[in-house]
Amino acid sequence: MTIVLTILHVFVSLFLIAVVLLQSGKGAEMGASFGSSGSQSVFGAGGGTSFLSKLTTSAAAIFMLTSLTLAYISGQPSSSSMMSGKGKAAPIQAPASAPVPQKMDSVPAPVSPAVPAQKK
Repeated sequence: MTIVLTILHVFVSLFLIAVVLLQSGKGAEMGASFGSSGSQSVFGAGGGTSFLSKLTTSAAAIFMLTSLTLAYISGQPSSSSMMSGKGKAAPIQAPASAPVPQKMDSVPAPVSPAVPAQKK
């Protein structure tokens, strides 16, 4: 389910980028007064703008829904885990050939370094 939603999310995001880039800017109306072929577009004189804005709105809504769904799914605790089914960790044991440490009581205390006498 997550893989399908992720693939849909990527496709919708790429489609949304393409639709936004296809739209004309706010200064595009100025070109129509100088003989630009605004009325000879595929969707008619004003139909292209509304059609692209509807595509943008629907793509943005689908993008938001897939984003929220993926965020919700990723926040849920997963039933499959690398650590599921594992018992308590066994204590680490030294190999049999390792030397056994001696008692620490037989070690002499460190001697403090000599401090030179101060001159008066």
